[in-house]
Amino acid sequence: MLPIPLLRDDPNFVKTQLARRSPALVPMVDAVLVCDQKRRETETRVQQLRSERNRLSKEIGILKSRKEETSTLEEEVKSFAVSMEKLQENANILEEEQQRLLLQIPNLPHETTPSGDHPSQNVVIREWGTPAPKKSEDHIAIGERLGLFDLDRATKLSGSGYVCFTGDGARLERALINFLLDLHTKTHGYTEMGMPLLVRREVMVGTGQLPKFEKEMYGFDEGTQFLTPTAEVSLTNFYREEILAEKELPLKLTACTPCFRRESGGAGRDTRGIIRMHQFHKVELVKICRPDQADEELENLTQDAERVLQLLELPYHVLELCTGDLGANAMRTYDLEVWAPGQGAFLEVSSCSQFGDYQARRMNLRYKNATGKNQFCHTLNGSGTALPRLYVALLETHTQPGGALLLPEPLHSYFGAASIG
Repeated sequence: MLPIPLLRDDPNFVKTQLARRSPALVPMVDAVLVCDQKRRETETRVQQLRSERNRLSKEIGILKSRKEETSTLEEEVKSFAVSMEKLQENANILEEEQQRLLLQIPNLPHETTPSGDHPSQNVVIREWGTPAPKKSEDHIAIGERLGLFDLDRATKLSGSGYVCFTGDGARLERALINFLLDLHTKTHGYTEMGMPLLVRREVMVGTGQLPKFEKEMYGFDEGTQFLTPTAEVSLTNFYREEILAEKELPLKLTACTPCFRRESGGAGRDTRGIIRMHQFHKVELVKICRPDQADEELENLTQDAERVLQLLELPYHVLELCTGDLGANAMRTYDLEVWAPGQGAFLEVSSCSQFGDYQARRMNLRYKNATGKNQFCHTLNGSGTALPRLYVALLETHTQPGGALLLPEPLHSYFGAASIG
């Protein structure tokens, strides 16, 4: 959430930065400021009436001590109370409306984020490995041939967008999860967490999934609780409404959880196989830091996710997203896209994003700086990585034509063998 003083003090700057995302966002600034002005005027009138009421109350006290008539003044004081109550109700409504409008304004892009209004304007900043030529056998054919998963029975159980991993396929998924968690905790220094899958509404608001993406989420109890769409939600909110010590920062947290998403806007997109799922596992990486640490921590976070693909010998490239493709909460994002030869395409397996204090303001997450002042933390997150597309790339890259899946060496001890099939 953007700070209201920034909108008041420099609305043109905010409008200019929002216009880098989309010119359609610019009027949102004026809508907030109009509401803010009405709210402040109403609150000022309440304060004026309160002051006048207090003055008259003192005057009534003096008159009563002199045994003088006070009924007229007392009626006037009562009328002030009625007016104040109505004005305060209006001020509260305006406050709620202002918060609603503020929550809808996306984050301002980082000064280094490339401008652009289409994903084609994302910038490839580095590449690793040599993508293999397109293969005729994709992960669906491989999975069926090696008995790794069953899509038909999953559809029978839950509908489309689900998978049942079976036998060696289930063991491979578990091996990948353990490999990822061990890499990030033992080598990269993250603290592993076990997080709940149901979270409260205000927790979803804290990281920005709500109100914008409510239709994509699985909500319960009249929208008061939600199945978590990513461990980012619970990990980043873990310290919500707290004041951290500066020496604790940066905090580095990781968790593997099932993720639940309706993907209601995904009709016709990557619907074959396990590329786009309603339920999937993901290892999430979250960082909470000081403002001056954030730029460097984004680079480190991205390198941590890249290391996964390097160790699994999967060619990939890193894109820096342009302003028009940037997520609403992010100010800067690197996407890692892994090459999947069976698709003949790159698939996104991680988005590593920097949020500034945008999320921290929503969840009131602060730290006490060296001068003793409470300051909002900066937050970052990235997938380290999402399992389905990593699984797809692994199968399509390392399976021999019509033959066995040869596992990269780091997975041998986790899976208990060097190959499948």
